[in-house]
Amino acid sequence: MKMKWALLTIIFSIATVLTGCDNPLAVLDPKGPVAANQANVIMISIWTMLIIVLVVVILYAIMLFKYRASKSSDDYVPPHVEGSHVLEAIWTIIPILIVIFLSVVSVRSTNEVEATPKGYEDQEPLIIYAASSNWKWHFSYPEEDIETVNYLFLPTNRPIEFKLYSYGPISSFWIPQLGGQKYAMSDMVNTLHLAAETPGEYMGRNANFSGSGFAEHTFNVKAMPEEEFTKWVDEIHGTAKKLTESEFDKLLEPGHVGQYTFNGTHLDFRPAPEHNHGASGNGESEHSEHSDHEDSKKADEAETEHQH
Repeated sequence: MKMKWALLTIIFSIATVLTGCDNPLAVLDPKGPVAANQANVIMISIWTMLIIVLVVVILYAIMLFKYRASKSSDDYVPPHVEGSHVLEAIWTIIPILIVIFLSVVSVRSTNEVEATPKGYEDQEPLIIYAASSNWKWHFSYPEEDIETVNYLFLPTNRPIEFKLYSYGPISSFWIPQLGGQKYAMSDMVNTLHLAAETPGEYMGRNANFSGSGFAEHTFNVKAMPEEEFTKWVDEIHGTAKKLTESEFDKLLEPGHVGQYTFNGTHLDFRPAPEHNHGASGNGESEHSEHSDHEDSKKADEAETEHQH
């Protein structure tokens, strides 16, 4: 009777939990090439582990059946069997092959997501500086000369290059349906490559605990065709107020705010800390640009001294 009630309790608990599973898991519902790549790696890992579990369960059942208690006499002694070199080789080599297989899949995927998404190499990326603070996200579009707070508009079918950094504790920039998370840290810039191929609205968030306001450290993402994105930028230029340094300083104060839109960006008076670079496919080019700027500055100083 106790076993019956225990079984019913387990079934009821599972049924209750499954009622919340009507929507697909975000990371397995990709809307861009980077997220699709990572979802593929997750599924390969899941199927590999399921195969391993299935083999173990089958072997376990065989062992239970083959070596179960028998009706042999009490003085029966089973034959002595020495270790099998074949079996030892099998259960040593197979795990090594599994680890090698998963390692190759993971390394290849990591290299791909650290570069511009496949199929977009010939397109000019949209550059967005994503800065974190307690507990807000500041998105600067330097080419468009606009800035948003806690929401992000993206053109579809165009590579996006995020420059991530933080004005507070370490945060983790994550849009599950577009790609994996990457850290935003103070005094350095990390680069994240994404692309959205399906118009729609997605949720983004900070995936790294950063204090009491962590749970609401989120932002909304809307992907739209390029024409709509251009129209949105034009509307902001005609309606939004100018972002000032004092306004930006207020936004940096700890707390939660709604969504804001500005003309201009905080990069004009509070540049990103690009003297340090995180790992990215464009790290060398960024370093080259910085070096060129320093060389040009030194050349100007030398020319001034020569004139004097």
